[in-house]
Amino acid sequence: MTTRSSTRLSTAAFATLLLIAFMMGANHVAARIAFDHGVDVATAVTFRSGVTAVVVGVLLLVYRVPLRLTARHRKTLPLIGALVAVQSLCLYASVARLPVALALLTFNTYPLWTALWARLLYRERPEPAVLRAMPVIMLGLALALDVLGAASGLGAGGHWRAIGSGVAFAMAAAATFGLALVLTQHEAGTLDGRVRTFTTMAIVGVLAFAGTATQGGLHIPTAPAGWGGLLGLTFLYGTAFTIMFTVLPRLGVVGNSAIMNIEPIFALVLAWAILGQTVAAVQVVGGLLVVAAVMWLGLRKR
Repeated sequence: MTTRSSTRLSTAAFATLLLIAFMMGANHVAARIAFDHGVDVATAVTFRSGVTAVVVGVLLLVYRVPLRLTARHRKTLPLIGALVAVQSLCLYASVARLPVALALLTFNTYPLWTALWARLLYRERPEPAVLRAMPVIMLGLALALDVLGAASGLGAGGHWRAIGSGVAFAMAAAATFGLALVLTQHEAGTLDGRVRTFTTMAIVGVLAFAGTATQGGLHIPTAPAGWGGLLGLTFLYGTAFTIMFTVLPRLGVVGNSAIMNIEPIFALVLAWAILGQTVAAVQVVGGLLVVAAVMWLGLRKR
């Protein structure tokens, strides 16, 4: 018999998904505040990932989840962790250079990268839905990024000098995250999600901390606002992940996580209200196209 949760979302499940998307968007706004007050990217990722690993580790103990890793898992998990570390560093580096919403919209191209990596590594043909969504996502991204520099008034050359590095970091984050998703599905899909998250966050935290050593150690905030941003991004990210792995399974939200891709919209509103970041109307339209296409990909029936 089909349960109600498998056919449609309950109000509680839908609200929980929106809450997670809100917290993830707010996490990046908090990160930008921290970056503007002395925190560097590696320090932010170290705090965020380290605390999240501790929280998820405690959950593993509370729920007595067995830490059973096969030889295949032991071989693959360090690579997945390294990829997520690169993704985290690149995405925060993009947030430090671009309006938050534009960084997240660029990162939201990761479904296309996922399809590409699956084709290259496992010879999987892209689904027709992905091919149909691809031009919509690219058109939306072109509008959101104002590729010709018309909305910024700087012209194409001046505009890309201003945003080029941020876009490159966001694209690198999308590419590495797509690869991590493909490897997770094919090489670690049988592993309990909580164990996988714990090991990944622990690896990310260790690698990010090692990265701070090459830059003279942790760069702590230079102002109270920076501490608020650092603590905020750590709390928001850790809480969102905790809810994701404790509450969502009980609500039966399987296959509906695409709703969380509304995160850039929350980030757009929060960045405008808190940071004073604004984008042109045409960029908002482009952003909505990207979000709609990615959500459609995630919510479609298979």
